[in-house]
Amino acid sequence: MDNLTHSLAGLALGELTHRLLPVEPDPQRASTRRRLLLVSAAVASNFPDLDLVLTGLAPEPLGYLLHHRGHTHTLLYALPQALLMLAAIWLLWPAARTLLRGSGAARLGLAATTVLGLLLHLGMDATNVYGIHPFAPFDPRWFYGDMVFIVEPVFWLALGTPLAAHVARPRLRRTFLALLLLVPLLFTLAGFLRWGSLAGLAAIWLLALGLTRRRGERAALVAGVAVVLGFVLIQGIGAGLAREQVAASLRRGDPSLRLFDTALSAFPANPLCWTVVSVSGDGGDGYRVRRGVLSLAPGITPVGACPFPIHGEYVARTAGGLAWTWEESGSKARLQALRASDCRVDAWLRFARTPSLAGGFATDVRYGPHGSHNFSTLHYAKQATSPCPSPLPQWGYPRADLLDLH
Repeated sequence: MDNLTHSLAGLALGELTHRLLPVEPDPQRASTRRRLLLVSAAVASNFPDLDLVLTGLAPEPLGYLLHHRGHTHTLLYALPQALLMLAAIWLLWPAARTLLRGSGAARLGLAATTVLGLLLHLGMDATNVYGIHPFAPFDPRWFYGDMVFIVEPVFWLALGTPLAAHVARPRLRRTFLALLLLVPLLFTLAGFLRWGSLAGLAAIWLLALGLTRRRGERAALVAGVAVVLGFVLIQGIGAGLAREQVAASLRRGDPSLRLFDTALSAFPANPLCWTVVSVSGDGGDGYRVRRGVLSLAPGITPVGACPFPIHGEYVARTAGGLAWTWEESGSKARLQALRASDCRVDAWLRFARTPSLAGGFATDVRYGPHGSHNFSTLHYAKQATSPCPSPLPQWGYPRADLLDLH
């Protein structure tokens, strides 16, 4: 997820934790505890992304692919991150240190926001097509949620509105509340959102604002969390239906087809539209990668009406719910030989889930249509003499099935 979403989720966690704990009798101590829990939860919800400083350990794009969402996004390394955060707060924040010495509720709250904030980051990152490998080094495999777009405005409106509505300064409060609606409106005008999605977001905004004014921030935040969980549940159901429809469509053309994987990328605030990339067998040594767009309800949202800037490919209006826009056939023997002969390709294959090899470029087509080089693109033919990346994290190969590593 993007860091604005992580921050809003962390602030909501901190505010709810403060309000659920016993009240501090001294107003000054209560104010310090609230600031402490807000800061600790927001920092913990972003802390694992500090692995971005490690991306320089390998040349582009391998540094980012191998080290972002790396060790700091594992359960094993959550513990040292929590200890580092707690030590920094203790050493650098005298008022918090004084409070923690005398308040068991503050100590409990800080432990909860730190641990839950870190776990919240991992859980939110696990919901999208990028994935994480939380159980490394014991299990180095990637796990993909394939449910939520990496920038999801539903989270902003559901969690951000109660927080913005509680800002003390009226002018600042109105500015934050207006921005929460203005940004989705601009996204809609730019074609990233459908007008129906904007209407749903506006309804969430109005609901959160009304609850905050009538029932208070805690009730509105609890409702916001319920909206987020309900949205993720709907997206999860939608992902299951999308995967079934893709498999059924492919097997209508070839009942014996072996489908290795279907990578799903959700559209923001739109449970009906999905970008799909399938990897399947194509004869004894062959495999095929297909990319397309799916609408779960083509009668409501035709597949050609799914926001173009998200999937980046023209799709004609069609009666069906699935439109394939590109496909590429490959040879497992060639892929395996390339991995064996080029250490950089071997490293890249520890990330690539939907590999495309064409013109000396290796690209993971989860992140853009064929021919539009994205952050995953490796120009392996040009850099054949480059040194091997080191240190090399030992993540599992997403396409171990094509590499015959099972």
